[in-house]
Amino acid sequence: MLTARSSFEAHLYMDLHPCTCGSGDFDRRHRLEQHGDDIVAVYEGACRQCGTTRRFAFRMAEEIPPPPPAFGGSRPSEIIDPGEFADVAFRISESVGLRLLNSPKSEHYKLRDTVAYTVAAFEEILKFVPPGENAVPASAFTSDAGKARYLRDPGKFARDILEWNVEDALAVLANIDKAGGPPPQAQ
Repeated sequence: MLTARSSFEAHLYMDLHPCTCGSGDFDRRHRLEQHGDDIVAVYEGACRQCGTTRRFAFRMAEEIPPPPPAFGGSRPSEIIDPGEFADVAFRISESVGLRLLNSPKSEHYKLRDTVAYTVAAFEEILKFVPPGENAVPASAFTSDAGKARYLRDPGKFARDILEWNVEDALAVLANIDKAGGPPPQAQ
């Protein structure tokens, strides 16, 4: 059974594993079950495109999860590899970057949660760098997508590059916070 460190991680895993029809969209009904000493989060629902019933069950890690948007504690994911986190982080940061460039600063607050999610994804990649090492090892890439991303550019998984990605995303987040939130409501 899959072990998830948080509901955010479970949802990302489901997003990364679409239905056989190709759609990742399904009505996720959620329940918790007790299996021996384990708490299991079960997500079920029909695919919105083809109607196939989809079901995911995750043993929840014993460690109390950090608050969202973090995916998990200090240990790396067991169900999402660093290449998959990189795909998510870079795809979202590129999209958000374009939206930030094409919108007034007064509207940037609307993208804050998305940027925070990107920061969390970049931070996850760093968890795969073993102590005393300078890069994510090739053996950490277990999914087809993750392996493909690593093979395209293994240099992007060097510790210093990953730390720069986190710092850059945190700077974008700080700029959003500096610009402020929505205008006060009219009384």
